Amino acid sequence: MKILFLIPYPLKESPSQRFRFEQYTEVLIQAGHTVRSQSFLNSHNWSFFFKSGHFLHKGSAVFSGFIKRLTMLLIVAKYDFVFIHRETLPIGFPVFEWMIAKIWRKKIIYDFDDAIWLTDLQDESSLMRLLKWRQKVKTICRLSYKVSCGNHYLQDYAKQYNSQVIYNPTTLDCEHWHNPDLHKISKQAGQVVIGWTGSHSTLKYLTLIEPVLKKIQNQFPFVSFLIIADQPPPIKLERLSFLTWNPHTEIEDLLNIDIGIMPLPDDEWAKGKCGFKALQYMALKIPAIASPVGVNPEIIDHTINGYLAATEHEWYNYLSQLIINPTLRINMGIAGRQKVVRSYSVSSNTANFLSLFE
Repeated sequence: MKILFLIPYPLKESPSQRFRFEQYTEVLIQAGHTVRSQSFLNSHNWSFFFKSGHFLHKGSAVFSGFIKRLTMLLIVAKYDFVFIHRETLPIGFPVFEWMIAKIWRKKIIYDFDDAIWLTDLQDESSLMRLLKWRQKVKTICRLSYKVSCGNHYLQDYAKQYNSQVIYNPTTLDCEHWHNPDLHKISKQAGQVVIGWTGSHSTLKYLTLIEPVLKKIQNQFPFVSFLIIADQPPPIKLERLSFLTWNPHTEIEDLLNIDIGIMPLPDDEWAKGKCGFKALQYMALKIPAIASPVGVNPEIIDHTINGYLAATEHEWYNYLSQLIINPTLRINMGIAGRQKVVRSYSVSSNTANFLSLFE
């Protein structure tokens, strides 16, 4: 089969793309498929597109991406499947999706890993809501041959509009990438690092447990904090280090963490999250503490391979237990990796991913 991937972001940049389908490229090629990708944003545009300001450059980026999508229409006829991640255009109606399905009659595989028919931006303007036109999600579901969803909450939504919905979890390459045995990290004895990794869009969730983290820093002077992201965090802690996310040092940076955290609010948007942070921690044998929201209770078996914390008291209690008990950290870390390898690895999900193109 010939497969065209229409994606919003440049290759090897966005976690949602890297860990949902990019790492299956070789699998597809080995299965005899031909693969080509077209991103809406190039690497230069991606670098500033989600930062404040830059309005002229953003307008130019949208125009450039629109032209690329128009040129796509000249080649789409020779492909058997068109895999669309999130949407072909960041604004407006699903015109290209309609043309691909109805005029060229190509089979669309529609993939998303967030509740993208909603927004978590409380101060979003009416104009931006109109431009984004998030109602397009249900329309694209209807136009698609199959829909690939990152968790069961998203799957239930898509099933309202399409009968061919596949649960396709976010997965990690636990052999060649998320494998702690391939990396050697020297840590300072007696020190414990509580860490978080993510993007600018989820940094705000750290404020949910900022009072707990301040209490931890006062109680345990040997504990420090590490944030790995594309922007500095909004929280203020005395022993806080910030590392700009780097794809080349991603795993080594994560392995500096002794306890991984993933706070989330209990709202409809957060229910669409696919647990990527928790999966990364667990794959690297880092014990994880996460809010019991969305897919997290499916990923984390409470008290076995991690903790689920719903209140500030629980967050403080579970963090304290892991801080003072290194053996518990080791055992939970081992159990966490076993769970990811068994249920959320590329090898465990390969057959499921290939089934999208049957």
